[in-house]
Amino acid sequence: MAVPKKKTSKSRRNMRRSHHALTGDAIVECPECGEPTRPHHICASCGSYHDRQVIVDTAEV
Repeated sequence: MAVPKKKTSKSRRNMRRSHHALTGDAIVECPECGEPTRPHHICASCGSYHDRQVIVDTAEV
């Protein structure tokens, strides 16, 4: 049975886990209304995507 010969130090253990860190979500500003949105997604507040209106609000029509 495989048994470690030496205790793994905290430094070595943490270096092994260095790629486990979480990253934050990418957030960009909507060019139309300025609200924070995710890249390559339709803006939830104004309904625009890439400088064009994709979702038309029924209250405006």
